Amino acid sequence: MNRREFIKAAGLRAGAILTAPTAVRAAAAASGRTRSTKPNVLFLFSDDQREDTVGALGNPHISTPNLDKLVESGFAFRNAYCMGGFSGAVCLPSRMMTLRGRAWFSVRGMPADAPNFPRSMNEAGYVSYHHGKRGNTDREVHKSFAHSHYLEDGAVRRSGHPGKLVADDAIAFLKRREKDKPFFMYLAFGTPHDPRVATQEYLDKYDVEKIPLPANFQPFHPFDNGDLVIRDERLAPWPRTEAVIRQHLRDYYAVITYLDEQIGRIVETLKEIGEYDNTVIIFSSDQGLAVGSHGLMGKQSLYEHSMGVPLVFAGPGIPKGESSDAFVYLFDVFPTVCDLIGERVPEGLDGKSLATIIRGREQRVRRTIFLAYKDLQRAVRQGRWKLIRYPQINKTQLFNLESDPHETNNLADDPAHAGRIEGLMKLMARQQRLFGDTEPLTSENPKQGKVDLEYFKNAPATKKRGKKAASKR
Repeated sequence: MNRREFIKAAGLRAGAILTAPTAVRAAAAASGRTRSTKPNVLFLFSDDQREDTVGALGNPHISTPNLDKLVESGFAFRNAYCMGGFSGAVCLPSRMMTLRGRAWFSVRGMPADAPNFPRSMNEAGYVSYHHGKRGNTDREVHKSFAHSHYLEDGAVRRSGHPGKLVADDAIAFLKRREKDKPFFMYLAFGTPHDPRVATQEYLDKYDVEKIPLPANFQPFHPFDNGDLVIRDERLAPWPRTEAVIRQHLRDYYAVITYLDEQIGRIVETLKEIGEYDNTVIIFSSDQGLAVGSHGLMGKQSLYEHSMGVPLVFAGPGIPKGESSDAFVYLFDVFPTVCDLIGERVPEGLDGKSLATIIRGREQRVRRTIFLAYKDLQRAVRQGRWKLIRYPQINKTQLFNLESDPHETNNLADDPAHAGRIEGLMKLMARQQRLFGDTEPLTSENPKQGKVDLEYFKNAPATKKRGKKAASKR
């Protein structure tokens, strides 16, 4: 269940790719539509969904038939990342970056007139619509939407119907909207973020005993990464047990399957109103989640399971069943959509348009991925090599993602890799300068970094809150 296990799509077919404007004109002519030459845009954005939780992206243990169809009819990026963030609630910086096209070092304190996704779509003649979670999201940018609605996050997550309210309202809007303008819909679901509650029908789709554990399951994280006892980590007791993690995975999968059904309802509505062939559909998530990987539960790490996200584009001008290993960020979605609909990409964005990759003209737009979490963790990836640095304890991890996609074999202590580590540390420093990251990579007075069961028992408020959180399962 990882991006390296993605089912390899066939190679690009010569002459099969139309530019977006050409494809849109062809679809409009075929349907007799003359009111617009621009495609609609539907952005489906889930919350805390690992990149390996879609069947067609290599997970045979989860049921996601509607997302599978989207993957099969579109173009998938197998190395898509959330960059990280300045908060333990990684959802907040991730959604800010996505809507602003900027890295997290520059999204806070930006002027009100700075470019953002809905403003660019408004200026391009779109009717913009947002519905999503209220907490840990970019409310300032939401003011730019012509229509904006919020969920009561906790109530919706506990309702047993994850994603249904967003889908219901989106379907109603699609059926009553003005027909003389294209629409831009940003549906920012609040699930599968915890609390994860699904009806028995969806829970029964999964046998707890048969759900495989993550390949990198551990009872504890082997050292203190700086945020081992925050809220997300208290959702399961220590040591993590196989039974508890399987239970969490069953709930997680059930919620995703229900959400998948709601996405299917929205897509079916597009077909009913005659807009499916004229709509660019994007699916992604704000970041991943550990759910037992490396002894962690949350997303406050720079491992692939927490920073990797699914990212799929489908619609006019986009080849079907294709994929790419190119390194991309979530904040590339904004400029990519501008490019796909034939509009100017605003100046000053950190994001890059992926349209040239989708159209088969380039293989990549960057050579390096840089990840950062608070002042606690930094990572850089180039090719198959990934280096993670923990500045407050002066610890380094080195992984060969080609032979070790689950990041279980740390090569940092092998003298044979000393030169490679030195080179990657220099690359990391250059990436810091590129994005305006001023945090040091080494501490003069490092913390100890060791953990054992007593560490968790003695952490402030952990014992009480940990038992409370565990009792809710």
